[in-house]
Amino acid sequence: MQPSASPFDERLTAPRSWWLIAFLIGVACALMFLPLGTLPMLGGLAGGAVLSAMAVSSYGSVRIRVVADTLVAGDARIPLSALGDAEVLEPEEARAWRTYKADTRAFMLLRSYVPTAVRVKVTDPADPTPYLYLSTREPQALVAALAAVPA
Repeated sequence: MQPSASPFDERLTAPRSWWLIAFLIGVACALMFLPLGTLPMLGGLAGGAVLSAMAVSSYGSVRIRVVADTLVAGDARIPLSALGDAEVLEPEEARAWRTYKADTRAFMLLRSYVPTAVRVKVTDPADPTPYLYLSTREPQALVAALAAVPA
């Protein structure tokens, strides 16, 4: 039996400019080792670029998925039966919910380079988390996927 396709699957990759910055960090490391010779300079370039690229890749590897009856957001796995209404947040409203409207008890999966988000109410009375804030480039698709899965 083949597993069913996920109704929503998004990876919040880092912007391209961050990869350029990772390379430039490698160049800066190479310049630091330049007085020691060509081989140390090349080692500094490779080492600095690889380490900074690993950091960018790690930060940009978070995924949001709706799989069967579960919302997977980063390391969190939340059953859809514990979730209520989902609301699309446009850039200005998303900024408000991640700053002055934010609740310290909320689960927030946010990325500064993603302007839009979805806010999902948590209806489980045993869970003190009032809502989930999820940065997403496709907020309408995430809300549709959450609504399409029968509770």
